[in-house]
Amino acid sequence: MTTTPRQAATAILLRDGDAGLEVLLVERNPDSRFMGGAWVFPGGALQEGEAGHAEAALRELHEEAGIRLASADRLTPFSRWITPAEVKTRFDTVFFVAASPAGAETRVDGAECVDARWIRPADALEAGRRGELMLVFPTIKHLEELAGFESVDEAVEAARGRSVEPIEPRVVADADGPRVVLPGDPGYDDEQG
Repeated sequence: MTTTPRQAATAILLRDGDAGLEVLLVERNPDSRFMGGAWVFPGGALQEGEAGHAEAALRELHEEAGIRLASADRLTPFSRWITPAEVKTRFDTVFFVAASPAGAETRVDGAECVDARWIRPADALEAGRRGELMLVFPTIKHLEELAGFESVDEAVEAARGRSVEPIEPRVVADADGPRVVLPGDPGYDDEQG
């Protein structure tokens, strides 16, 4: 039986560093049952009474990284990802990009998140390949896309000009075991048995 995904929101905070565009990643508590030890963008499920995804993204950014944005209009929708139907814990997540406030300092709560760092997307991907950062599929895919931008302005402008359509990866099994594929990838449209 397929689980109905919970509505969720994620804030991809950006800043211009000395060597180019940097993103904020937080490390989830290794003891957490869900994605423990993974380095992710601040985010989580919508809570009762929240007006929408942007409000949830603002709250999560403050709770997980200690950074406040002035208002929801600082957030620009970037993508929408739905956890594969084959996974039990599912989310329908809107990812937003936003410029970091000048001089913002991260502060993790030590419970849900235990560390935070600013890092260039390409450096985060390389650290993931080396096993220094545990990265999950949606984070990797967003980092790959963000690595193509030179600055915060360029990334935010690109987000403003795009149509955000839902992306629902699938888990397929082949000779090498299960793997995650995106729409358009080989095997995505194969019948699941």
